[in-house]
Amino acid sequence: QVQLVESGGGLVQPGGSLRLSCVASGAIYDIYDMGWYRQPPGKQRELVALITRGGSTNYADSAKGRFSISRDNAKKTIYLQMNSLKPEDTAIYYCNADLQPAGSGLKRYWYWGQGTQVTVSS
Repeated sequence: QVQLVESGGGLVQPGGSLRLSCVASGAIYDIYDMGWYRQPPGKQRELVALITRGGSTNYADSAKGRFSISRDNAKKTIYLQMNSLKPEDTAIYYCNADLQPAGSGLKRYWYWGQGTQVTVSS
């Protein structure tokens, strides 16, 4: 059974930093694109950052210059380094992965983690 598990969320003051992690586990043959999304209170889920297997990245405008996504393919893990955090960054942050489970043939599926809460407040 494939799982994505996020960690690293918490309460931080404005201007502070947090580092989120997401580990993929289970019977996985290959992992392609991975990314971070967030859902602020009362709003829809939105893209934060994406990273391909080769390391190419793409960021939402709100994340550019402050957030950095990285990846360790051997550990099946992605990270999101968040600096200069603002109250508007408060949200549940979700990990997302396009992956091929073992034994699925050529089929690929999108998986989501359960989310980790990030609260930016003084």
